[in-house]
Parts: sequence; structure tokens; C-alpha cells
Amino acid sequence: MTFIEFKNSLANSQPPAGISIYLQSLWYDGKEDWHQAHSLVDSLSGTEAAHVHAYLHRKEGDLSNADYWYRRADQQRPTIGLEKEWEQLVKKFL
Repeated sequence: MTFIEFKNSLANSQPPAGISIYLQSLWYDGKEDWHQAHSLVDSLSGTEAAHVHAYLHRKEGDLSNADYWYRRADQQRPTIGLEKEWEQLVKKFL
């Protein structure tokens, strides 16, 4: 699946079959369903989950919580816009 195909899938009512939990979370975020996106990664461990979790809290505006999750992901909070970070994360997990 390409990034364009993933982005186009946002017009559908369900995420594409067979994608990772991280991409599912980003898909729901792309559909403006932050709560569903967060619920998918909230209890997961690992740096990948922490990275998506950090992005979601950054988008939420809770920067101290986001910074905690960026540290758990071995990342620093990016200075790019949220849309660009979302795109980079999607491409990372594709």
C-alpha cells in the first residue's frame, strides 16, 4: 500500500484490512477520531506505540504528556507541523 492509497482510504468507513495497529490508529486519527486512535495504542508497549502515542498527545495539545511519550519512543518532539508528522508516521509504518 502506498501513502496515497492509505490517505484515499480515509474516505471509507473502515480502515484497510491487514494493516498494523499503528496504521489503524493513524487511520482513525486521519478520520478525526482521536479517541479511537488513542484507544488503539494506549495500552501497547514498545517504541513504535510510544511514537504514535506521543504524536496523538501532541495533537491533543498536552505537550508535557507528549514529551513523556516521545522520550519513551527515543524521539524528540518534532518542530514540523502535525500534518507532516502524521504523514511521516504513516510512511514509517507502511
